[in-house]
Amino acid sequence: MPQDPRVLLLTRAGCHLCVEAGAVVRRICEELGVGWRELDVDDDERLREKYTDHVPVTFVDQELLGYWFVDDAALRVALARGKPRIMTDDWLLAHH
Repeated sequence: MPQDPRVLLLTRAGCHLCVEAGAVVRRICEELGVGWRELDVDDDERLREKYTDHVPVTFVDQELLGYWFVDDAALRVALARGKPRIMTDDWLLAHH
């Protein structure tokens, strides 16, 4: 059964940094048994307006982790110390 997502990665098609970030997130989350999800900013006008120049964007437990790259160690620390909070569509719509 898939884990509820604690990590959200905002990406866009054709973005090489997004592919690299996705590989890091996938590897770490699979290793730690943490759920994650990926959303294309171009599928939502508000996300595109806010993050178009910043993808990939990584959130952990509803907190911004960073832009453009995913630091392996920083992701591990955020997942270890954070209070698990699911990355729901409700949260995304309310904050963006």
